[in-house]
Amino acid sequence: MARRGAGTPFLLQLSLLLLLHLGGTLGCASVAVGSPIVPLGSAVTASCTIQRELCRGLEQGKVRISWMLDNKLVAGSQRQGPGGTEVSNLTLPRFNHTQARLWCCVEWNGTKQRIGMAEIRAGYPPAKPLNLSCVLNLSDYGLTCQWEQGTDSHLPTSIVLKCAGSRAQVVTGCTPQGGHSHCTVPRRLLQLYRQMEIWVSATNALGTAESEHLCIDPMDVAKLDPPTLQSIQSIPFQTDCIALAWDVARGTEHMELQCELRYRAPEDPAWVLVTGIIGRAGTAQRCGFLFGTQYQFQMRCRRSSASALAYWSEWSPGRNYTTHEKAPTGKLDAWWEAEPAGAGERLEVQLRWKAPRQREANGRVLGYRVTLSPRRRGRDPSTICNTTHTQCNFSVPARTRRVYLSAYNAAGESAPTEVVLLQRKGQPLSGLRAVPGGERSLWVHWEAPLAPVIAYVLEWQRVTAEPGHCSACWQMERDGAATTALIQDGIEPFQLYNISLYPLYEDTVGVPIHTTAYSQQKAPSHAPKLHLRRISKSEAELCWEPLPVDMQNGFITSYTIFWANSIADVASATVNPSLSSFVIRGLKPSTLYKVHIMASTAAGGTNGTSLTLVTTVLDDTEIQFLFLTLGLIFVLFMVLLICFHKNERPPR
Repeated sequence: MARRGAGTPFLLQLSLLLLLHLGGTLGCASVAVGSPIVPLGSAVTASCTIQRELCRGLEQGKVRISWMLDNKLVAGSQRQGPGGTEVSNLTLPRFNHTQARLWCCVEWNGTKQRIGMAEIRAGYPPAKPLNLSCVLNLSDYGLTCQWEQGTDSHLPTSIVLKCAGSRAQVVTGCTPQGGHSHCTVPRRLLQLYRQMEIWVSATNALGTAESEHLCIDPMDVAKLDPPTLQSIQSIPFQTDCIALAWDVARGTEHMELQCELRYRAPEDPAWVLVTGIIGRAGTAQRCGFLFGTQYQFQMRCRRSSASALAYWSEWSPGRNYTTHEKAPTGKLDAWWEAEPAGAGERLEVQLRWKAPRQREANGRVLGYRVTLSPRRRGRDPSTICNTTHTQCNFSVPARTRRVYLSAYNAAGESAPTEVVLLQRKGQPLSGLRAVPGGERSLWVHWEAPLAPVIAYVLEWQRVTAEPGHCSACWQMERDGAATTALIQDGIEPFQLYNISLYPLYEDTVGVPIHTTAYSQQKAPSHAPKLHLRRISKSEAELCWEPLPVDMQNGFITSYTIFWANSIADVASATVNPSLSSFVIRGLKPSTLYKVHIMASTAAGGTNGTSLTLVTTVLDDTEIQFLFLTLGLIFVLFMVLLICFHKNERPPR
């Protein structure tokens, strides 16, 4: 009986659902809404009407109507309508769902049964399409347009591209597929060489939005194929001018074209642009090129009569051309070191120079020549050095004061640069300092001397554990009035550099002045290893080896010694970087301490490994006093013992 009673409510609910469902299909309940599509955040009104006679199972008793928005209960009002109907009205003041189902429910036997439903969607009017642009494809003469759709309206939106000729009616040019923001208008709908009006129209249930109207001749937005560079050659020989010849793209021979040329050498950061070239001319000349230099050339074109909306073609494939060479020009920057040899009868010279810049090399330099006299017509001077490097060591008579340096390439040899071997005994500068110019550069500043200076020579050498010499680490500043210079060649961060500056006077070379600098600093790679030199009950003397310069990574500003006992009493002391030992005072007797050292630069510090030490119970003086006391006591004891032994001996 108990099991039968428990199953009765379930059977009643099932039968009611079946009856309501059958009744609903015959019009038991109807749900009406003010509008199935509303602006997001606006009010929504709805009503539910139930006809008792069509809802079998609800003919008797009170009908209670309720509402659910998706699965959330919402409150409405209920009244009795005409013809024995029950009506419930609902107002939602702010509908913030983009899509939801509104259910009308009846309550029977404590449960809510859904008997009617209306689907509501909310969103915004379509956003205005933006940035409409079009391009004509000359292969099929289709006009492809693209745009930005803007904010999502959350509603089904129809988007079409419309177009109209000057006297033609508006037609749908194309419809984008798959949610894309582009489509192509076929050739049959276009009027070439005439103005057309093109725009995008977006429509949904809440309104219509149009893009800005684009008024163009489709041919004005044609994207042409690039021209083809046919030949490049120098004209005439020994000038800096070249002549170019090209063919316009197939199918554009009848068009008036406006073209642009661009070129650059491999080391140039940017292209040089030449504008205003007439495409149908087929040839052009351009001057101002460096000799013996490889350039890359490219061209592009567009219709001359096109509007500002017209598209340039893509740049043509690059074509390389190397201009012809010419003998090097200009003077070479040279620097030397000279020492007497052979009992003062010879002079050992190390001559260094800088390779000429491309503008002066006029091609690929094949070598350098050093002679004792300048080249004269009909006679070649004796060569003391002929090399492909930028330095040369040679021996000359002690009275030699001048040598002559020249560079040569396949086209000829430069005018010789006179190098005067002056003595280094002139007035030095009064001040020199160097500061970082970046991770890989240094700014050098100095004070100008009173005597007039022709030029300055800067030398720099990286300081390493193993001595070395960089023959290229120098530069000449030819402005005698300069007081600053930037060093960029061969500078590495976290490395120490010795910098020397020589003033060059009219008849002598000044004594150099020196400084050191880092372009960038960081914490040392390691800290020194501590060693215990001596220890007592209250003091400990520590020592360490200075860090190798390769490990410093910057100027060592200080060493810091830290020590702590077992109860965590921590103390520290800062030590001058010129010292390599330190005495810790005030320690407790017979106590274990842990000690470590930190090496610091301006950019940070690095801790070393810990050293464990134990103080003694007594000092050395106290130990000596203790041993002395014990020795005296022992001697006194022995004396007393001998005396006592003598007193106990029987008389004879």
